[in-house]
Formats: sequence, structure tokens, C-alpha cells
Amino acid sequence: APEARKTSEPDMAEVAGNDEAVGALLAAAAGGHHLSMVGPPGSGKTMLARRLPTILPDLGGPEAVEATCIRSLTGAGVGKHLVRRPPFEAPHHTASAAALVGGGTGRIAPGAIVRATHGVLFLDEAAEFPPSVLDALRQPLENGSITIHRASGAASFPARFQLVLASNPCPCGHYGSADEECTCSPMARRRYFARMSGPL
Repeated sequence: APEARKTSEPDMAEVAGNDEAVGALLAAAAGGHHLSMVGPPGSGKTMLARRLPTILPDLGGPEAVEATCIRSLTGAGVGKHLVRRPPFEAPHHTASAAALVGGGTGRIAPGAIVRATHGVLFLDEAAEFPPSVLDALRQPLENGSITIHRASGAASFPARFQLVLASNPCPCGHYGSADEECTCSPMARRRYFARMSGPL
């Protein structure tokens, strides 16, 4: 039997306005595209990102089994039913590379990118993540899997997720805002986005 859809799940129908952004989310959901949103604080980036998994279809067959196995590996309860709703992971910008990809001492634990398999990995304040952490996403995005090597051995996990990045347009967050004046220099704005590598 399918996992029940949570009644507290955010609903895209609750979004008023933001027609272009909603259209971009619908296109990303339909095509499985990654997404980057840039805008000042309060423009709705996080609200929209949290609603992306709610418009994705239920997981079926092998995807549901894989998502359930991953949830079980993390120690989260799986109950009597397969996981049917796409997962949503949103690590904080202070998360380490190990928290993102996985690791640990002794038993190798899956990281956020593995837990987001068949769902959405949301990086809010993406430009605030350390560049080394963001670069750890490149190989999983290309291969759809991650192999973690530790002294105790190696473990391979699936890592097929939809990446959503949200960032302010500059360090102060007000560049392009109609209400607030940006205090950042052009060089500071360039450096801010240079934290995200070209390939990413």
C-alpha cells in the first residue's frame, strides 16, 4: 500500500503571484531539471523550493524500494509501507562535505545527497556553503551515485536527486531590490557568486 500523503505538506496552490517562478518550477518538475533561484530575502525562494516535491509524482516500483532502503539505512523508521513521496533534504549552509555526501566512523552513513535520491536536494543560501562542499556535488550530479572511502572500507550509494539552489544576489542581499539599497561593490558581488564553481 502506498505511503499516505502528508496532510501538512505544502501546496503549490497556496502560492499567490510569482507566476514566472511557479512556471519555472513546473517546467523543472516536468523535465527533472535542476534549478537555481536568485533574489533578495523575502522574494519566496524557500517557499517555492519546499513546494517542488509536492508536485512531483509518487515514486513507483524500483524507486520506491530504493528510497525505502535508503531511509532504513539512515535509521529512520519505514513502517509497513514503501516510501512513495519524493524525499526533500535541506542541509544548513554550515554542513560539512561529509554531511552532504556521507561518511562517519565505523559504519558509513549516507549523506544528504543520498537521502534526497528520487527527490529534491535544496541548498538555501547556496553561496554561503564552503566551495569545497559545493564541489563535492559535481561527481554525484554527473554519475548519479557516490562512493565513499573510509579506513573501514568503501560504500556506494545512489545519488539521483534534483538540485535546487537558492541564493541572495549579493552579500547584503539587496542588489536589485526595489525597497532596499545594496551596499556591496561590484567586486564583492562577483566574489560572492565565484564561491560556486563554473561547472556547478
